[in-house]
Amino acid sequence: MNEPSPSHSQDATVFLQIDNLTKKFGTFTALDKVSLDVYQGELICFLGPSGCGKTTFLRAIAGLDIQTSGTVIQAGEDISALPPSERDFGIVFQSYALFPNLTVEKNISFGLENEKTSRSDINHRVQELLEMVGLSDQGKKFPTQLSGGQQQRIALARALATSPGLLLLDEPLSALDAKVRGYLRHEMKALQRSLGVTTVMVTHDQEEALTMADRIVVMNDGVIEQVGTPTEIYREPGTLFVADFIGAMNQINGRTTGSNQVVVGETTFTTQKHDLEANIPVVVAIRPEDIVPVEEGESSPEDNILDMTVEDMEFLGSFWRVSMSNPLLGKALLNADMSVNAIQRLHIDIRTTITVELPVDRLCVFLAENE
Repeated sequence: MNEPSPSHSQDATVFLQIDNLTKKFGTFTALDKVSLDVYQGELICFLGPSGCGKTTFLRAIAGLDIQTSGTVIQAGEDISALPPSERDFGIVFQSYALFPNLTVEKNISFGLENEKTSRSDINHRVQELLEMVGLSDQGKKFPTQLSGGQQQRIALARALATSPGLLLLDEPLSALDAKVRGYLRHEMKALQRSLGVTTVMVTHDQEEALTMADRIVVMNDGVIEQVGTPTEIYREPGTLFVADFIGAMNQINGRTTGSNQVVVGETTFTTQKHDLEANIPVVVAIRPEDIVPVEEGESSPEDNILDMTVEDMEFLGSFWRVSMSNPLLGKALLNADMSVNAIQRLHIDIRTTITVELPVDRLCVFLAENE
């Protein structure tokens, strides 16, 4: 789980080492023996539902909520018991947390003034950062005179002012509208890459994590479910929770019959290999975009071919989500995402019958959660 992602060489430097981190609030365990290595210069994202422990994790790294047990080592130094003021990080909050009574320039220079930096160096650094975030002409304004997106860029500039070794981002874009969020996502990632600053981000937004992170840490109930690159997390979910939480996923109940076969209703499917014994209740899962329509006259594999009746269709702009049934699957419905062109070419409409393939290498098997 702590192996470097493909974007890192095998001798990549571990910048932040978290070992058996536990945080309890009374009898409630928010973090349960969490361990993770963060590599120099990477952007790693904690992703999970509300209450999963991701913000507690971030606050423990910052020293804002000292852990109950476990260690945090940054750049070779044990910082587990240090107060926030003695830790080397910059932080950006969802709420911006700018000082409303200070100008943009004064907000950015706040940390530098506390470090007793010379006035000329402060002025130079502030202008450098304003240019970096594309707001070089906004220095004399107050935060209330800026848009939400501009305020968040100022908050980012302030966090970077002292050139911290670690940048912490706590839901940095969630207060912005979708268009601004998409733009800033790209800008923040480009800036992080150019600076090479090790960055830990917390978000509940899957799209944000998938587009920005070098690696994603999926959390649930105070533990890490899976760590991997965005592609690995999306295409190769390690648990049913990850499969269900990330993106859309068809889930059908079945039972195992062998190392790569399951029975769903009255149909046997060939699946990815699994280690479960025969006759074990499982959930068979496949993403809607992985279901392939088979055109008439087209040669098709022997496995996992079904004739499905279209029950409903939902237009989602760039594709259609087609809901299908087959009596052999019992009451289960399958959702398939198909391009507008495919829908037109195959004359797909409600109540029509289409043939689809469920590719063997995309059909995942997970132990049913109640087992």
